[in-house]
Amino acid sequence: MLSLKDYYIKECIPLLINEFGYKCKMEVPRLDKIVLNMGLGEAVQNPKVIDAAVHELSLISGQKAVVTRAKKSIAGFKLREGMPIGCCVTIRKDRMYDFLSKLIHIALPRVRDFRGVPSKSFDTRGNYALGLKEEIIFPEIDYDKIDKIKGLSIVIATTARTDKEGLFLLKSLGMPFRK
Repeated sequence: MLSLKDYYIKECIPLLINEFGYKCKMEVPRLDKIVLNMGLGEAVQNPKVIDAAVHELSLISGQKAVVTRAKKSIAGFKLREGMPIGCCVTIRKDRMYDFLSKLIHIALPRVRDFRGVPSKSFDTRGNYALGLKEEIIFPEIDYDKIDKIKGLSIVIATTARTDKEGLFLLKSLGMPFRK
């Protein structure tokens, strides 16, 4: 079976050239990066939540997560500048294709009552954002060791210029969009 990167090179590039009439293979949109982000508001009261989130995000992505810190103080949230409030990972190259394949073929079908992902979550530049309510849909996460279910956001950045190009690229890679 072809890896997702080989499938993109052999199958998706010719499809995109035929659909949009590109003159060169370098014009064809491609995946640039995937960013996974976990925002943890409860980390203000309980800083140990950050360690668990970093560990889970590292398991899911295959590389070490980075702790994100507050940029400014907000008194209403009891938040000070520099306090840890989340974690994120940026995945590129081969790991990016491996993660996207795992997301499409393993994780998303495990979502309860899954009917596809919305196709309206594109920005105007062809990048796609997806929010997951629970991280336990990934096979690396052991359900018994989770103290609290946390959500995460996934941003798939492409080199597409328009949403139509980005949608066609992700559809050709196998992203299950709603009908």
